[in-house]
Amino acid sequence: MTTTRRHFIHTLGSAAALGALYPLSASAQPVDQVKIYFGFPAGSSGDTVARRVGERLGGTAYTKNAGVVENKPGAGGRIALETLKASPADGSVLALAQVSALANYPHIYSKMNYTDKDFAPVSIGAIMHHGLAVGPMVPASVKTVKDFLAWAKANPKDASYGSPGAGSTPHFLGALLGINSGVELRHVPYRGSIPGVTDVVGGQVAAMVTPHGDFIANYKAGKLRILATSGPKRSIYVPDVPTFAEQGFPELTTEEWFGFYAPAATPKPVIAAANAAINAALKEKSVIDSLAIVGLMPHGSTPEEMARWQKAEYDAWGPLIKKIGFTAES
Repeated sequence: MTTTRRHFIHTLGSAAALGALYPLSASAQPVDQVKIYFGFPAGSSGDTVARRVGERLGGTAYTKNAGVVENKPGAGGRIALETLKASPADGSVLALAQVSALANYPHIYSKMNYTDKDFAPVSIGAIMHHGLAVGPMVPASVKTVKDFLAWAKANPKDASYGSPGAGSTPHFLGALLGINSGVELRHVPYRGSIPGVTDVVGGQVAAMVTPHGDFIANYKAGKLRILATSGPKRSIYVPDVPTFAEQGFPELTTEEWFGFYAPAATPKPVIAAANAAINAALKEKSVIDSLAIVGLMPHGSTPEEMARWQKAEYDAWGPLIKKIGFTAES
């Protein structure tokens, strides 16, 4: 969870070098078109990753045409992965998922319709920092995390925070903030970030914890205030906002990421072609600029790196989720 446990590597070899890990066989042919499932609504930061990368996949050794994104919101992103599990393992279908769907959820749900064994990691797509933001329900005098906690303690009926879904990393960051400070914060789960941000701006909910990129447009418009971000250092996109660690909450330091997955039985040469195409797309200026707008940092990887980082997240979140005490049946 923290950078003392894992450091993201921001240098990447060429797409050709990555593809050489699993050389394409002579029989491996580009698929006609790739469908990319994403488990949250259109317009969210992760959706931007799926769409901008998907647009750049056409005309590669992986696929003839640009990828098509299909949003399948609900269940914290699990519906998209369940759909991927049942899809053909021929390279024609991928899913973009947040790592928590495979690292956190096994600690939460007693019954799941997939496991990590059902999927083949292809490549990390982008790194995100989460943020805590407040809207007009919270007085303008609240400018820091400690200010917010003091206000929440004095106004328990209004002391709530939204997240993009129960069991998501933002949900747990808010829960840990409340537990560690001794302040009760009521969790309000949404089906993705955008509905929750809309309610914060409209004064229906006090605060929101979600990828900080989903706050940026409203933050710049003065419609909400970002009180903190979760990275090990300040976000390059909102450098005036201090981190949780700077404000005395180092346990909330985390970087989460979106990654591309394929069905587990997808042949390795196809995984290699997809990996090379995705990593090449992530280097394109148009993709980098689009991700910057929503506060995401493009980051490719090998399938092996992605698998190692996923395992590290699984190991780190287990005891934290136990501390929070959140479980769910389905």
